[in-house]
Amino acid sequence: MKTISSRVKKSLPLYLLLLPSALLLFCFAYLPLGGLVMAFKNYSPAVGIIKSPWVGFANFIKFFKSYQFVLTIKNTLVLSVYGILIGFPLAIMLALMCNQLRNGLFKKTFQVVTYLPHFISTMVMCGLILLFLSPSNGLFANIAKLIGIKFPNLMADPKAFKHIYVWSDVWQHLGWDSIIYLAALSNIDPTYYEAATIDGAGTFQQIRHIDIPLILPTAMILLIMRAGSILGVGFEKVYLLQNVQNAMSSEIISTYVYKMGLQGGQYSLSTAVGLFNTLVNVVVLLFVNFISKKTTETSLL
Repeated sequence: MKTISSRVKKSLPLYLLLLPSALLLFCFAYLPLGGLVMAFKNYSPAVGIIKSPWVGFANFIKFFKSYQFVLTIKNTLVLSVYGILIGFPLAIMLALMCNQLRNGLFKKTFQVVTYLPHFISTMVMCGLILLFLSPSNGLFANIAKLIGIKFPNLMADPKAFKHIYVWSDVWQHLGWDSIIYLAALSNIDPTYYEAATIDGAGTFQQIRHIDIPLILPTAMILLIMRAGSILGVGFEKVYLLQNVQNAMSSEIISTYVYKMGLQGGQYSLSTAVGLFNTLVNVVVLLFVNFISKKTTETSLL
C-alpha cells in the first residue's frame, strides 16, 4: 500500500493533467450509454426514459422488416469496403514510393502536397466536388465544352455516387494515411538494405523482401481498425452530397439514423439502429482480429 500511495503522490501532477480529459471522456462517452435503453422502449420526451413503456426488441424488428434495412446496409457496406479496397493498398504504395525518394527537398515537398488535402474541411470538400461536377458551369463541364462533349450530371447518377465518394476521400486522406507506414519504414534497420545491396538485390526486391514484410504488422493493425468501423461510414460527407436523384445509393445507416431520430422524432428506432450498427462493428472487429492473429500473429487483443 505504501508503494502504491507513494507512486500516486509522485505522479500526482500527471494525474491532475489527465483529470480534465478523463472527465470529458466519462461525460461524453460513458454517461450517454445509459440512453441506449431507449432502443428497448417506446420513448416519449414527455414522460422521459424511465417512464416510457418497455417494448423489448420491437424497434429492432421494425428496422429489420423495413425496406430501408437492406438498402442502408448494402450502401454502407459498398462505400466502406470499396474505400478499404482502394485506400488501404494505395496508402502503402504511396509510403513505399516516398521511402525510395532520395532528393530531400523534393521528398518533403511531395509529402506536404499529399498531406495538405487532409486539412480541408468536409463541408469545403463537398462544395468543391459540387462545383467541379456541376453539369452547367462546373470545371469539368467547361473543359468538356471546349472539346465538344456534353458533361453528364454525375451527382444525379446513383451509380456514380460511390465512385465520387470513395475517390474524393482517397485523394483527401491518402497522404495522411501513409504517414504511419512511413514511420514504420523509417524504423527499419539500415543494415538490412546494406546486406541486400551486397547480395545484388534491386529496389523492387528490397521492397518485396524487406519493406513489405516489416511493415505488415502495422498494416494489419490499421486494417483491423478500419474493419472495426465497416458500418461506420461518415455522416457529414454523405449527407452533404446526397440528393433526391442519388438517394438510392447514398442512404446509409448514419443518414437514416439522423432522419429517423432528429428529423422524424423516432428516437427509439434510431437508437436501436445505432446500437445494431455498433454491435455489428464490434463483431467484425473481433472476427478480423482473430483472423489476423491466426495468420500473421498480429492483433489488437
